[in-house]
Amino acid sequence: MLESTLAAVVGREQVLTDPAVLAGFETDWTGRFRGRARLVVRPADAGEVAGVLRACHDARIPVVPQGGNTGLVGGGVPRDGEVVLSLARLDTLGPVDPVAAQVTVGAGATLAAVHRHVAAAGLEFGVDLAARDSATIGGMVSTNAGGLRVPRWGSMRAQVAGLAAVLADGRVISRLAGLPKDSTGYDLTGTLVGSEGTLAVVTAVRLRLVPATRRWTTATIAVADIVAAQRVLTAARVEVPGLTSAEVFYDDGLRLVCEHRGIAPPFPTAYPVYLLLDCAGDADPLISVLAGSAEVLDSAIAVDEPARRALWAHREGHTEAVNALGVPLKLDVGVPAAAVAAFERELRSLVAPARLVLFGHLAEGNFHANVIGAEDPEELTGAVLRAVAAHGGTISAEHGVGTAKARWLPLVRSPVELSLMAETKRAWDPGGLLNPGVLLQR
Repeated sequence: MLESTLAAVVGREQVLTDPAVLAGFETDWTGRFRGRARLVVRPADAGEVAGVLRACHDARIPVVPQGGNTGLVGGGVPRDGEVVLSLARLDTLGPVDPVAAQVTVGAGATLAAVHRHVAAAGLEFGVDLAARDSATIGGMVSTNAGGLRVPRWGSMRAQVAGLAAVLADGRVISRLAGLPKDSTGYDLTGTLVGSEGTLAVVTAVRLRLVPATRRWTTATIAVADIVAAQRVLTAARVEVPGLTSAEVFYDDGLRLVCEHRGIAPPFPTAYPVYLLLDCAGDADPLISVLAGSAEVLDSAIAVDEPARRALWAHREGHTEAVNALGVPLKLDVGVPAAAVAAFERELRSLVAPARLVLFGHLAEGNFHANVIGAEDPEELTGAVLRAVAAHGGTISAEHGVGTAKARWLPLVRSPVELSLMAETKRAWDPGGLLNPGVLLQR
């Protein structure tokens, strides 16, 4: 009955039921999270999304929204026979508004497509991720994705000027005017950013844009430890006005990437820690920082695009290189800057003797801990997240909570906050049909 109703909304060919086809929607790309979908439905526009949700609401069938399926906490993977609502076909790219410096795009548009689209108008989108070719804007909004340029432009929340979304019962919210000033009550757009598909399904997003950067400088800097990396970063924050990215990785991870991709390391000598800095502008400010810091053991600077991409490959290749080792336990966490060094030491102690590949966004104290060979992944997850909370950090800096961390949310959110979240969920989705078990436990 539901299948035929959905077919009437989106067309028979966009309702997928073949188990071989469903398999690609029933697991995340790491292979860690798997489930069972009742079916997959692929609407073409917001009207069809509303029709799909209305039909599922009437049938009391839960729905899991899915974008590029690049999430790492199980938030877009079906668990127990839900309908998977794929937003991949909502990939429209609206005209760029150069006066407002904004653009409206569909939730299914990939980050790479948005970058290409706005570049033609001499503008730039301020968020970038290594998964740019598959990550979709709707999913990035739903998880408040951060990525590589947070030091300069902030996370996804800072880029959203408005959005359109559909509630579980098919009602539509549209706030796409992109007004820079609007003091008319609750910020419903802001509520949906980071809500992980539990309150409504985002169908379109009005994005803020920034002027295109005409010249970039990238530097890979070798240092002795994470404390030295922080000192170099502190100097760069003061001396380099165009500082955009500050990434940290370690020699074991670098060797893994170089072996996996068949590329050369940045230096002939191995060093313990590497700091990658990216800035808008010429190389002079970065050179001044490097020349004036006793912490710098070696450095490589690139200003032309091929050389810059070569340096970035050492950092961006970490995820695929780690996945080639097997299904990893991936923990995206963040701690205050003052706790970074102590937390890193504690993390290594907690993970041993399993293999740890560590990298992250140093400016935000955001570590991506990739563990291979954990004897008890759930027990280790709890130990690491408790340590994060003890340092005043967050159990999810940018990937979201999903199902993987829902049980640990009380570590970093008070009972009052959790109660307000649950009440918000009930107000938006009284039947609990949208992404059940994600963010908040059932």
